[in-house]
Amino acid sequence: MAPMLEVDGLTKVYKRGWPAAKETFRLEADFRIEEPGIVGMMGPNGSGKTTLFELITGSNTPTAGRVLVRGRDIHGVRTDERDRLAIHYHQSYQVRHFRSLYPNALLERAGSDYPLVHLFDEPQFNTQDGYIGFMLDFFRRLRGEGRLVFLCVHPNERFHLEILEEICERFIFVQKGTVTPIADFAGLVAHEPCRAYLGDLLAERAA
Repeated sequence: MAPMLEVDGLTKVYKRGWPAAKETFRLEADFRIEEPGIVGMMGPNGSGKTTLFELITGSNTPTAGRVLVRGRDIHGVRTDERDRLAIHYHQSYQVRHFRSLYPNALLERAGSDYPLVHLFDEPQFNTQDGYIGFMLDFFRRLRGEGRLVFLCVHPNERFHLEILEEICERFIFVQKGTVTPIADFAGLVAHEPCRAYLGDLLAERAA
């Protein structure tokens, strides 16, 4: 069976200016995830996390490379069916939508009735009334149903790190457009760019 998600030589370049446009930002990613699971993602603001999610769901067009969900190139799938492969929930769980210059008649069908990849972009965790436990159970249920879950968190409280450590099986750290896959939580907090990013939170966690 094809990998759950394959991000193959993916590049997104933004430029500004005319007539000689100057590169202002570049995101590069290359990784694959074979099976269902829960992936934690973090990185500084403006590092490219949301851009990566948009590229995975097909709501942003890559400069180069491709994204395969169970072997299907999501940028070759009808725009009204891409969320049957990968769906992006932004902050308060509103779904990110996408546009395309190509008519759907020229694109492939998704071949799926329910999203295989679920990307949660900085969800709001309410600390009262068991809400966090409810959401963690929801993420686990998706994984149990054979889905791949991404949980992007911008940690500003120690419990955010505790959530990632408890539920995530692997990690991705994004900084200045560089996407680094990391095997486990110990590797994440040992990664020097991540340690610099987390700063005092790591000291609080160790106390």
